[in-house]
Amino acid sequence: MAFDSLVMAAVAQELADLLIGGRLEKIQQPSAHEIIMVIHTRERGKQRLLLSAHAQDARIHLTSQAFVNPLNPPIFCMVLRKHLEGGRVRALEQVGLERILKIAIDSRDELGRPAEKLLLCEIMGKHSNILLVDPANNTIVDGIHRYSHAVSRYREVLPNRPYLPPPSQGKVDPRELSEEDFKSLLLASNWDSSVANALLQKIAGLGPQICRELVVRAGLPIDYAVEHCGDYEMTKLWEQLQWICAMLKEGNFEPTLLLDRRGLPVDFAAVNLSHLRANRRETAGISEILDQYYRKITQVRLLENEQHSLLQIVRKEISRLKKKCDLHRQSLASAEKAEKYRIYGELLTANLYRIEQGPEAVVENFYHPTGEKITIPMDANLTPSQNAQAFFKKYLKAKNTREAVINHLAQAEAELGYLEAVETAVLQAQDMEALAEIRSELEEQAYLKPRSQQGKGKAKKEQVRPQPLSFISSNGLSILVGKNNKQNDYLTLRLAADDDIWLHTKDIPGSHVIIRRGQNQDIPEQTLLEAASLAAWFSKARHAGKVPVDYTQRRHVRKPRGAKPGMVIYDHQQTLMVVPSEELVEQLMDNTTT
Repeated sequence: MAFDSLVMAAVAQELADLLIGGRLEKIQQPSAHEIIMVIHTRERGKQRLLLSAHAQDARIHLTSQAFVNPLNPPIFCMVLRKHLEGGRVRALEQVGLERILKIAIDSRDELGRPAEKLLLCEIMGKHSNILLVDPANNTIVDGIHRYSHAVSRYREVLPNRPYLPPPSQGKVDPRELSEEDFKSLLLASNWDSSVANALLQKIAGLGPQICRELVVRAGLPIDYAVEHCGDYEMTKLWEQLQWICAMLKEGNFEPTLLLDRRGLPVDFAAVNLSHLRANRRETAGISEILDQYYRKITQVRLLENEQHSLLQIVRKEISRLKKKCDLHRQSLASAEKAEKYRIYGELLTANLYRIEQGPEAVVENFYHPTGEKITIPMDANLTPSQNAQAFFKKYLKAKNTREAVINHLAQAEAELGYLEAVETAVLQAQDMEALAEIRSELEEQAYLKPRSQQGKGKAKKEQVRPQPLSFISSNGLSILVGKNNKQNDYLTLRLAADDDIWLHTKDIPGSHVIIRRGQNQDIPEQTLLEAASLAAWFSKARHAGKVPVDYTQRRHVRKPRGAKPGMVIYDHQQTLMVVPSEELVEQLMDNTTT
């Protein structure tokens, strides 16, 4: 997933074909790391060029995405507008095989005289930058990331400082190598290292994935070591390197995006990475590939960040409740001594005439079958009668405490079960809409403060109807699965009919599942097993072995008064043992889409 030199070469070629001669109409800076330039071209109309100096996602490509811009543009954005808006793209090229793109722009200075400016986009990981340079005296006008010698001994990025290109990595341009030089270069590498790593260290323009691709295309194992290379292997590697050189010369790149079974991006490259397995490979222009990749990656990160945020809150509450339950159980264990205090009081009362004041009393325990002797501890400062009354008071207090603790423990355990169900829903959420529903639920339950108070005093926004997951069983029946507690309530209490079949994992947090019976038809065993497997998969026991799943008619499911979302009680149930199966989920999903 590296924006390597081959990708930069493909981008440079595409942008040169599309943007040279175009006029810069608008410049925006939506974030501290990104610049958007709207360039009007005669053949293609308006094009949006994205330049990013983000430490993790530095890149440059055309984009169709919309970005939210700040109310007050940053200083660098104002500098670019001053010097570049209204100008025309005169030239656009990659600097050697470096990940540096140079855009020459013909504009005008403050006095309206023709002037040339260079916009340099340097893709260098955490050192990435976007700089505006005056080529007349090779000085920096400004950079999106400024820094002095206190940060970098090699160069400063400050206004009016001379521009120095990033330091050379000492690699060899493959277009300047002869076959003999290539073989000598490879043999001069560490013999213990892999061929792919040797290529990465010695040859300019090759990223890690491209190096591995060359090794595989040469017919060698991906981890093949340099020490095993003979003349045959060297020749095969040289042939593949020439394939790369021809691609750079002719511009016949093969931009490819690799996606997994969920449609999430795995990798991208300027060539088809045949050595990587993927469920789907998409080919398009390099900008379209990059735009699609980073858009999806951004969505994944937003999803992960929101999941992390909600999990922190939920797990904090779960931890608090577990400690609370432990304290209640300890209090309950202490309260279990209540019966002992009553017996002590009654035995003392029955033997007052023979007990003397002191630290203890030994009496016959008439509650024991054999009537054995029992030693009762006493307060030596109190009379036997006063000790008996003290034990009765302890008995009453412990008895009342026990009843209260049982009540509080039941409430804490119910809340804990609810939050564990929320945790499962957060972990299994696959889109921002599902997480938004969970956040709304936590706000309603006062675990979270609303993110904003917008719309106070206005009419409430119309509620969006929940959209449970929908599947079609092998027998053609509809199976619905709630994605969170609010959907579970909606599915079970409002959407399902009394004769529909309701399923849920036994004593395990998870989704409510409904089989729509239809016209009072019988539910085939296969459909019942498939629905039970879905209930197991969409539960906390997803990765367990066999999972117990209860099922009953919807008419036997009830929600207790005051219960939290998703919490129900049921009876007349039967139990199935099933194994959660991702393959079955995909199969049923395919049934739904076909």
